[in-house]
Amino acid sequence: YGQEWTYTQRKRLEYTCHTAFFVSIVIVQWTDLLICKTRKNSIFQQGMWNHHLTFGLFFETTLAIFLSYCPGLEQGLRMMPLRWTWWLPALPFSASIFIFDEVRKKLLRTLPPGNWVERETYY
Repeated sequence: YGQEWTYTQRKRLEYTCHTAFFVSIVIVQWTDLLICKTRKNSIFQQGMWNHHLTFGLFFETTLAIFLSYCPGLEQGLRMMPLRWTWWLPALPFSASIFIFDEVRKKLLRTLPPGNWVERETYY
C-alpha cells in the first residue's frame, strides 16, 4: 500500500520465508518422531528412554538453529535469520498432530480388536 520494495528487499523477504518454511518442517518433525515411536502405547506410557532419539531431536534443533543464524548462509543456502517469534506459528500444527495421534492410540487401546479405527489407521 504505497510502499515499493527494492529487488534486494524482496530477495531478503523470500530467503526469510525459505528459512521459516524450513523451521516449520523441523518443528513438525519433532512431533512426527514422537508419534512414530509407538504404534499403540501413548508416549506418556512409553517414556523417553531411547537416548539416540532424544539426541536426534536436540541435534535436529541445533542444526536448524545453526542453519538459520549462521552468517554467510544467505548466499549459500538462501537462509536468513528469523525472529524468535517466527518459530512459534508451527507449534499449533505440531500440537494438533500430536493430540490427534494420542487420541487415535487411546481409541486403539480401548475399543475391541478389529474396529473401524484399527482397520483404517493402524499401520
